[in-house]
Amino acid sequence: MPEGHTIHRLAQDLTDRFHAEDGPVRVSSPQGRFTESAALLDGRVLDGASAHGKHLFAGFGDSGWIHVHLGLFGKVALGDTPAPPPTDTVRLRLLNDSSYLELRGPTTCALITEPEKQAIHDRLGPDPLRPPDAPGNDPERAWARISRSRTTVAALLMDQKIIAGVGNVYRAEVLFRHGIDPYRTGCDLTRAEWDAIWADLVALMREGVRHNRIDTVRPEHLPEAMGRAPRVDDHGGEVYVYRRATMPCHLCGTEIRTASLVARNLFWCPNCQKA
Repeated sequence: MPEGHTIHRLAQDLTDRFHAEDGPVRVSSPQGRFTESAALLDGRVLDGASAHGKHLFAGFGDSGWIHVHLGLFGKVALGDTPAPPPTDTVRLRLLNDSSYLELRGPTTCALITEPEKQAIHDRLGPDPLRPPDAPGNDPERAWARISRSRTTVAALLMDQKIIAGVGNVYRAEVLFRHGIDPYRTGCDLTRAEWDAIWADLVALMREGVRHNRIDTVRPEHLPEAMGRAPRVDDHGGEVYVYRRATMPCHLCGTEIRTASLVARNLFWCPNCQKA
């Protein structure tokens, strides 16, 4: 499932490619499952797009918002015109004179109202990538829940009601970067540790938006600095522990461990993450 930086990057790209100044947008649903809503939006202007965690919102003024959640199988193709011939797997297709977008297999693709959009924001936690002054985006909200919880910090970081946008990669990597045992409970986390985690997520995820990939390794631990081979993985980017089970830790050489936690694979170094 794409993490929050991917959705924020997609919102930026949508706004850049389908800006109101570029005129009306052709909206269709070759698959047929979004046909009625597409007809309401076809020929209207896209005001802009935004994201909250893993939820994408594309605004069409008084006509409402397209709400998209990619889930595990959703895919987006975004490119320059001419667009390829549409196929019956495309749930949503946006088109203007210069760009096209095709959405396939999302968990959610729905036309919603402003109150419905606000209800989604209300149930999500603060997002490290949203503006600090955005309504409800105070990290104090997350800390208030984490500091009282006996759930593991690894599970809490993946709970979108507590922090929106953090997925399996950022969860594993930020805990390693701060030397925190993923099985520690939230109430055992100190305020200083939480502040450092939040600040690190803000920085790492902003870099993820900028480069459109996840890199979490500090400069002194990059392949060229350590004289090691670069990572070869479909997900790209240099990481410390994610999908490195049984491989030696970059810092101490201990074998990276993995286990299932809340139906997702957790990765950590048992030597570097003792605290």
